Amino acid sequence: MPLSQPSHREPIQTREIKVTSYRRTDGQWDVEGHLTDTSAYAFENDYRGTIEPGIPIHNMWLRLTLDKNIVITGVEAAMDGTPYAICPGVEPAFQELKTVKIGPGWNRKVREVLGGAKGCIHMVDLLRPVGTIGYKTVKREAGQNKTLKDKTDDMPYQVNTCHAMSSHGEVVKKRWPHLYTGN
Repeated sequence: MPLSQPSHREPIQTREIKVTSYRRTDGQWDVEGHLTDTSAYAFENDYRGTIEPGIPIHNMWLRLTLDKNIVITGVEAAMDGTPYAICPGVEPAFQELKTVKIGPGWNRKVREVLGGAKGCIHMVDLLRPVGTIGYKTVKREAGQNKTLKDKTDDMPYQVNTCHAMSSHGEVVKKRWPHLYTGN
């Protein structure tokens, strides 16, 4: 069911984030994220002059390459649209993510490495869904090669990550009865 009918209103700004994962021929995975911010009205920008409606204020790209252990082996960051000329100068800082493993503590690690003046808040915002999709992609893809015994011995990464996947809920009871903790 969609949201209720809103009050009369006018659009101001739209942020779009798209994340896509890819299986590579070398046994690794690429996860690419694209973030755009657009305004519904024209406004003046000291660096770019007038930014017209629909022209991205932010137009940023990020690619992480992941190995089977969900460790980042490659990083590429690109800023095609920014509000300040200096913004693309932070792109090299994202190389600090090489060798970082995506998993528990990922968001904390990203803030530690790229938070505040060390990074770009928009690219850091993009790293959360890129990390999530990367984690899920590699877990699912790498998990296809496990034997049935390996699969039952592992704690599925989904358990206790949200309301639907609660260890005492119906989904876990049905999919992983040996992990069910309810009555």
